Amino acid sequence: MKRRLFCHAVLLVSAAAGLMAQPAPADRVRVLIGFDRLPGASEQTLVRAFGGAVRHTYRFIPAIAATLPQWAVTALSNNPIVSVIEPDVAIYALDEYDNAWGVKTINARAVHNGGNRGQGVKVCVIDSGIDATHPDLYQYYAGGYDFVNDDDNPADDNGHGTHVAGTIAALANNTGVIGVAPQASILAYKILGADGSGSFSDAIAAVERCAADGGKITSNSYGSTADPGSLVKAAFDKAAAEGILHVAAAGNARSIFACNAVAYPARYASVVAVGATDSSDKVASFSCRGAEVELAAPGVNIQSTWPGGAYATASGTSMATPHVSGLAALVLGCGLVDLNNDGVVDGADVRLRMQQTALDLGTAGRDTSYGFGRIRADLAATNCGVLPPPVTLPAAPTNLRVTASTRNSVSLAWNDNSANEANFVVERCSGANCGNFAVVATLPANTATYANSGLARRTTYSFRVKAVNSGGSSAYTNTAKATTQ
Repeated sequence: MKRRLFCHAVLLVSAAAGLMAQPAPADRVRVLIGFDRLPGASEQTLVRAFGGAVRHTYRFIPAIAATLPQWAVTALSNNPIVSVIEPDVAIYALDEYDNAWGVKTINARAVHNGGNRGQGVKVCVIDSGIDATHPDLYQYYAGGYDFVNDDDNPADDNGHGTHVAGTIAALANNTGVIGVAPQASILAYKILGADGSGSFSDAIAAVERCAADGGKITSNSYGSTADPGSLVKAAFDKAAAEGILHVAAAGNARSIFACNAVAYPARYASVVAVGATDSSDKVASFSCRGAEVELAAPGVNIQSTWPGGAYATASGTSMATPHVSGLAALVLGCGLVDLNNDGVVDGADVRLRMQQTALDLGTAGRDTSYGFGRIRADLAATNCGVLPPPVTLPAAPTNLRVTASTRNSVSLAWNDNSANEANFVVERCSGANCGNFAVVATLPANTATYANSGLARRTTYSFRVKAVNSGGSSAYTNTAKATTQ
């Protein structure tokens, strides 16, 4: 039985960093002044004559870096020996959390700041192998096996496994990206070849090897739409009964049509099936739906590690799965108690904890798109001895109304009735009797107006607004309609 990895197209990208430039006082500006010659004492004197402070005098280029009074920029630019005056644009060190928006969205940073980074928890990445020399992965690589080539070096000749491993445990080293559990130990078991396919027989062997090597979590970003039979199910069930937590991708649609069947092994009751969400917390169009979907996690345009010390961006339930696997490592490291009262703290308790702390999205309660909801590291992996108190939902905004409309824009206003919203979400559809609303804006708390521009002329639009916080969403406002001129 062949399996395919569950990710969409990959785009290689590189990471960069710089130093933060300090701002100039409000009445002064930082500039680069170009001259028609290499500058010296006379050019420095000229800059100072205009009230400037010289910062650097360059030798590679005919220029001086300085701060100038705002009025002096135009005046000095008229001097015949000055060729150009350009702003000294600020640059910033890239935040590795910003490079990993999914890790940031589930608020893993709050857990890291509390000292929990998944230390000592072994996560088994059952995939296409790993680049164990990658600068973001080498430190906590704990070994593995190549079941494709039958050797002890699970080198990644596809890239998928390295990408998954980075989302789980990329180092906190101020470069590249950061993983959900940046000090978790990675055991890599290669079961997918260079073409991204493999066999369930190797998957069973990898699950057994994970257990023998002390793994606590298996991360399975692969699957099949065909039922592989009772033996594969028995292998996953047996490992789960021994306390291992299995996390697997729900699967992706292979065409424009929706996927309404969760893949194997995610479909098994002993496995956590993971769907994918985008940066607006909407279920990804490609993410397979079904009653087995248990949790959702970021899976659209996820940047992570790639073989050769590189980084890449990919989308798929394959990318959502390691967010959950990494969170499971954090939960195991947070002093979790025996939630199901079976006398041990193991994968079943981790699973329950992630269910109980997820952000409920879509239909209230568990549904076929989000399961129990999108994972929240800040709640799941802190104060693990007790459940967090429920968050009160925000009161619904009311009296949505159109305040103005032009040929290509509609302005809205509403009443903010809540004191605890995190955001307002504006949704829109087009057509006289439309019902296919889509998110067009996510606005900060205490906002009560919005102007939607870039609309088509002579078109009727319908709008609605809801308030959201970490507990979920309020009811919608009334629907307001407007026709552009």
